[in-house]
Amino acid sequence: MHVISLVVKNEFGVMQRVMGEFTRNKINVETIVVGKCELPGKSRIVMSVIDGDQARVAVGKLRRLQDVQDVREVEESGQSAYALISTSGGNVGVVGESDQVEEIIERSKPDRYVKALNAL
Repeated sequence: MHVISLVVKNEFGVMQRVMGEFTRNKINVETIVVGKCELPGKSRIVMSVIDGDQARVAVGKLRRLQDVQDVREVEESGQSAYALISTSGGNVGVVGESDQVEEIIERSKPDRYVKALNAL
């Protein structure tokens, strides 16, 4: 899995322009996390794609967008994963390395879950 981190303007329509680059280049986004970040008026978008070549193409295209302040591919050591798992006992949040989170999901066999990758 390849993780891309962007710092973008926190404005209407930016996400649509970012995702438009993935659509135009036929790149599927596996996970995406978006939120305000430490920079005033900015948001951080963290997304993952499976193919490394596609990740590099996306980074190159995203660097050209006016709304994007910073974009980079995140080294595996800088990545973390989290999941929200729904079990018979209730919802549980799990955070850790991607392999650890995947192992917990497999062992718990939840009714439903969502897993995402993140990085700072």
